[in-house]
Amino acid sequence: MKNSQDTHTMSDESQGHEYNKPQADAAPKAEEAVDTAQPQEPDPVEVLKAEILELRDQRLRMAAEMENLRRRTARDVRDAKSYAISGFARDMLQVSDNLQRALEAVPEQAEGAADNGLKTLVEGVELTERAMLAALERHGVSKLEPKGQKFDPNYHQAMYEVPDPNVANNTVVEVVQPGYVIGERMLRPAMVGVAKGGPKELAPEPGAPAQAEKDA
Repeated sequence: MKNSQDTHTMSDESQGHEYNKPQADAAPKAEEAVDTAQPQEPDPVEVLKAEILELRDQRLRMAAEMENLRRRTARDVRDAKSYAISGFARDMLQVSDNLQRALEAVPEQAEGAADNGLKTLVEGVELTERAMLAALERHGVSKLEPKGQKFDPNYHQAMYEVPDPNVANNTVVEVVQPGYVIGERMLRPAMVGVAKGGPKELAPEPGAPAQAEKDA
């Protein structure tokens, strides 16, 4: 009877020891996978192609910039040659205006008089004015001839209006002071009188084709 109790006690102790024994994990933890793949190196051929394309693009841009610079330089040089005398030309035009006023101040009867001295003076003034305008023209200065043309504010300065129902409206009918251009730039606008009261459009010249025929 005692042995039975001892056996039971030992069995309980054994079970106690089993309860106190740490239990092993049912399944071992899986180790995290380590990525051992190395980064793929770029293809040297593709790298060279990209560098070639970039160099080609830079060369094209540089060539375009050089061409633009060459054109700007050529234009600046051309403008400097063409318009360098603009200020001087304006001053000479004032001298020409004074010469013209002097000629207009000479009475008509004095021009046909027998006084050779006065006649020679008038001819000398006329010759001087023509020579001055010819010199300016050789340097690119051109005189405007606006009479009979449509008024253009870019080249003409209206001084007054002339009522005339027989002339198309906004037509230059009188020139008070001639205008001049140098190259493609305005040097001095022409002072003009403009018609008022006529038809809005200029009548076509006899024998001139109609606008529709021109556009066809």
